[in-house]
Amino acid sequence: MPSLKYQTGDTVMGRWPGSSLYYEVNVLSFDAKSRLYTVIYKDGTELELKEQDIMSLTGFQARTRSRSRSNSRSPGRRRSRSRSPARTTRRSSSRTAAAATTATAETAPSSRGDAKLKQAPEVKLSPMLKKAPENSSNNKHEKKEENNTASQVNKSAAKEEADPEKNQGRYNLRRRKDDGDVKEAEAKSEHQEERVEKMSAAPAPAAPAPTPLDFGGKIGAFFWMLFLPAWVLFLVLHVDQKDPSLSNFPPALPSLETFWNPQALVFVVLWILFQALLYIFPVGKLSEGVLLRSGKRLKYRTNGFFAIVVSAVVVAAAVYQGVDLTYIHSHFLQLTTASFLISMMLSTYLYFRSRSTGPDERALGGNSGNVIYDFFKGRELNPRIKEFDLKFFCEMRPGLIGWCLINFAMALAEMKQQNLDAPSCSMILVNIFQLIYVVDGLWNEEAILTTMDLMHDGFGYMLAFGDLVWVPFTYTLQARYLVSHPKPLSLPLLVTIIILKIVGFYIFRKSNSEKNAFRRNPSDPRLSHLKMIPTATGKSLLVSGWWGVVRHPNYLGDLIMALAWSLPCGFSHLLPWYYMIYFIILLVHRDSRDMNECRRKYGSAWDEYCRTVRYRIIPRVY
Repeated sequence: MPSLKYQTGDTVMGRWPGSSLYYEVNVLSFDAKSRLYTVIYKDGTELELKEQDIMSLTGFQARTRSRSRSNSRSPGRRRSRSRSPARTTRRSSSRTAAAATTATAETAPSSRGDAKLKQAPEVKLSPMLKKAPENSSNNKHEKKEENNTASQVNKSAAKEEADPEKNQGRYNLRRRKDDGDVKEAEAKSEHQEERVEKMSAAPAPAAPAPTPLDFGGKIGAFFWMLFLPAWVLFLVLHVDQKDPSLSNFPPALPSLETFWNPQALVFVVLWILFQALLYIFPVGKLSEGVLLRSGKRLKYRTNGFFAIVVSAVVVAAAVYQGVDLTYIHSHFLQLTTASFLISMMLSTYLYFRSRSTGPDERALGGNSGNVIYDFFKGRELNPRIKEFDLKFFCEMRPGLIGWCLINFAMALAEMKQQNLDAPSCSMILVNIFQLIYVVDGLWNEEAILTTMDLMHDGFGYMLAFGDLVWVPFTYTLQARYLVSHPKPLSLPLLVTIIILKIVGFYIFRKSNSEKNAFRRNPSDPRLSHLKMIPTATGKSLLVSGWWGVVRHPNYLGDLIMALAWSLPCGFSHLLPWYYMIYFIILLVHRDSRDMNECRRKYGSAWDEYCRTVRYRIIPRVY
């Protein structure tokens, strides 16, 4: 195999996608399959470039000198420059070159892997109108600018000097705080050649440190693999106690025989197979996923609403025929154990099949080389059996629809245990609220294709356990609590809970709809009124609507709805408030992951975004 022309840690000159401008970059890595170099600019922006778009410092210096001599001998160029009103002096020439770096990226949705040259963002030299507030955190690249700037750059510079106010909204690749900074930048441009000579003689910097691992790294992954099943077991056992207060912790462990029931395993397997059959049924829309690093877009059968409607009809028919669904309540522990075993088998299969996948098919964060961490996080991004997408199916079907099935079974169990003719008002609220949440997710199933789980996380133990065990057997905690601990609701409290649910759902749905529409087609005329901050990757950051209030308005709506789910259980015990507490921790952790990923991906544009939208989840609080 031929040796690489550029090594990790090398300082080179990289061509900016869509232009003839070169900037100083560091080489981070090389993908042998795609033949692309991952490079990082001085503002933290990472892009992938082809070898022909990279030059060594010495080669770039020689090319610049050659072009300078060629320009000095070209009378045509001298005449052209003298006719340009924006370049009558040497200083205006330098300023024009600086204007060439003031670029507005196309607002097409992309990810880090989308930056291959054939899909690289086009850099426009025209000002961006009514799209973003003034950006003070501009790119800090120090560059060697070419003297033979294209005629379109001259026109752009002339516009800039004629009407500088129109340029205030552009995302500039150089920091310009005041006129003093401009003069300093011009002086640096004049002496760039001398710096390049010194840098070429200096030793190459050390390779950047690898990206920190999530969830506490290798030790953290091992801890979570043990802790999560233990915590689920605690919740399942503790909520059935007569007094489920924390003072009675830990609950008594039952005998080993009570954990296992073959009939429960058959029930879970049949439920998963039934949902798989509905998933592959040729009904519903075939939706396209995001662009992958391989340049492909996968297709997904988004017929989740059809699946839950059919499931509801089948369950209603089964109850009408005399099937006793309170079996789910009386065998909850055995059903949990069966689901855990299936998630472990699925995780093992996913890990071993990922060993034969190519680099483009693997998740960026799940290939640390450590068996435990990679097993936990997941190595393969989109594992499929032909057209059957395992991750998408598990995310949206057996666990999510199973959540509603369990809640309905708990309502029947409450009626049987409390000798009621109908479920209590608290139980009805919990069932309806959570059913609305699930139905909404399945109705808008296409939106999940742009979430972190689908776009970035590999499919391993973390998601398999979460989808098949964590969601159906912990999110149903309020309903299970109410079976043995019914809570009457006063009319004012009932109205308050309903209002909270409506407000939370509105914020959640509105913000998610804005985000999904913007990610899929930011050029849609219906979104022209939205404000945004363009980034160097070609993807813009939305700062309008609910996304201009807080950085994660969908998380805010989720938290308000979680509060509405917990209030019907009253304040006698902390256990039914587990979901609210867990969700706060989960969303704060997700926000931290988002911050780190976006700062690495968008560089100084992300800093500008954080200054524009100050609060993360709760306005004026956090």
